[in-house]
Formats: sequence, structure tokens, C-alpha cells
Amino acid sequence: MNEPTTALDPRFSDTDAAPTAWQRTVEVLESAEVFWISTVRADGRPHVTPLVAVWLDDALHFCTGPAEQKAVNIRDNPHVALTTGCNQWDNGLDLVVEGEARRVTDDAVLARLAEAWARKWDGRWRFQARDGAFHHDDPGGIALVFAVKPAKVLAFGKGGFSHTRHRF
Repeated sequence: MNEPTTALDPRFSDTDAAPTAWQRTVEVLESAEVFWISTVRADGRPHVTPLVAVWLDDALHFCTGPAEQKAVNIRDNPHVALTTGCNQWDNGLDLVVEGEARRVTDDAVLARLAEAWARKWDGRWRFQARDGAFHHDDPGGIALVFAVKPAKVLAFGKGGFSHTRHRF
């Protein structure tokens, strides 16, 4: 991935604020345990739900059952926003990742992602990669995997308030 163009938006930042560095943003993407994904239903209504995700190969990856609402929505409209951060007003960094969700079907890439999921959550999320999807022991047994290469990432620093835009 090319380094993004990074800019501070002074309209929403303290006068002495500096832009959040891309490396700091990536650290939060790598360590965040919960994200919220926003998709759009066919009738235009929004759908928002929490999920776990993994940052790998300059993209945010998530999985979902083929019949889950987010998968249904993405089939019609791949544009998504994923958010993460904390619920404190004066501390932390909140992120919004905007991009298109694209299916990952290459079994070698899926195997690397399955390893990343297991490593990030101490083995609590275990998948087998085969036939272009994740397979697991839960009812239904299959999860589609999506990658979101960011088109734009917004970083909202709190405490010393800053609004940074990383554009690709």
C-alpha cells in the first residue's frame, strides 16, 4: 500500500493539534478487538453491527455467514464503513475506515487470515480455510471473508482533540 496523504482538519481540531501519524493509525487497526460495520440495505436503510476484524496486507478483513444481513447488503452495495475506538470522551483514538468490501477466496490468503484470527484472539477464533471460505464447527459452518482496502481513514484524537484524514 502506498502511504496515504495525511491532513489535519483544523475545523474539528484543537489549535495546537498535530495530525495522527499513519503508523499510529495502523497500530490501532492491528490491536482493536471490536469494530462496527455499517452497510446499506437494498431499500436504503442502514445496517450497523459489531464484528471482529484483522488488519493484514494493508486491508481490514472480517468474516460473516452468507445469509447474515451484512453479507446480503454487500452483495448489492460493497461500500462499507468500519469504526473502532473507545467510549471515553477525553482519551484515545477513534477510527473510521471507508472502502469497498471484496470477497477473499484464495485459499492460501484465507489460511494466512485464519492464522491471524487465531493468533489475535489466543486461539478462541479457529477457522479452516478451504473452498474459498472459512469453515468452523458452529451451526452453518461457513463464513465468507471480506477485505476492505481503505479509500479513506478518519482518525479522531481525543484529549487533545484532532481530526485527521488519511486518503489513498
